[in-house]
Amino acid sequence: MEWKDLLRKAEEVFEKEPRLIRLPSKGKVVFVGDTHGDLEAGEKVIQRYLKKPNHIVFLGDYVDRGNYSEENIQYLVRCKLEHPEEVFLLAGNHEGFMVKEFSPANFWESLAIEEKEEYGRLFSKFPIAAATQNGILALHGALPDLKTLEDMNRVELGDEHWDRVAWGDFVESGTDYAGDLWGRPQFGREYFNRLMARYQKNILVRSHQPGAPLIMFNKRCITIFTSNVYLPIRTIAIADLEKDISDAEGVVLEKI
Repeated sequence: MEWKDLLRKAEEVFEKEPRLIRLPSKGKVVFVGDTHGDLEAGEKVIQRYLKKPNHIVFLGDYVDRGNYSEENIQYLVRCKLEHPEEVFLLAGNHEGFMVKEFSPANFWESLAIEEKEEYGRLFSKFPIAAATQNGILALHGALPDLKTLEDMNRVELGDEHWDRVAWGDFVESGTDYAGDLWGRPQFGREYFNRLMARYQKNILVRSHQPGAPLIMFNKRCITIFTSNVYLPIRTIAIADLEKDISDAEGVVLEKI
């Protein structure tokens, strides 16, 4: 399938999805951190874990930094088309180049104008979060400050809430908002606890922030990466959707 046809067919699928994915209560869910042009990472995850009733949630940042950005995103999009109810691709900040430029952006800078527009339109349709019935919330960066979890379905590409989801960092402090660092909003323990209580979720699974501890905030925040542009060992998180999960000890962290 030619690249343009692939992207437009995928766009039709993503348009039918809400911004907030509600996962079922059967099987397991595999969370995958940034893959950043690491085609092999996505291939390994799909080959090892894609079997019913499992679900796979990619947490964003599929392009830039690595050497195989286009191959990586096209592979994952094909997987989504073949398994629309099992594979989910959330948006990261590297999917938002059309509204907020950044560096490095080797994938975006390699594209012709038409290609940028096609990829930008596709990425604008990606969901921004996934939630389970047993206490897990997953997204790329930080939590948006919304009245209810369902309000995630009204978040628009480029707005304040999208910026927190796509660009937000967490810091080990007791503060609520801790300022911006190079355009990345920083949030502390108070902010995390307040929003998690409001959304009635026990743990957050995220990626985006290479310098963050693997586990933060009393074992309630997990940060993973699945691209070899960060470390030679890639990390994923696996949770049983049929068991109550109260903190990170209920989640299996695996190296692939």
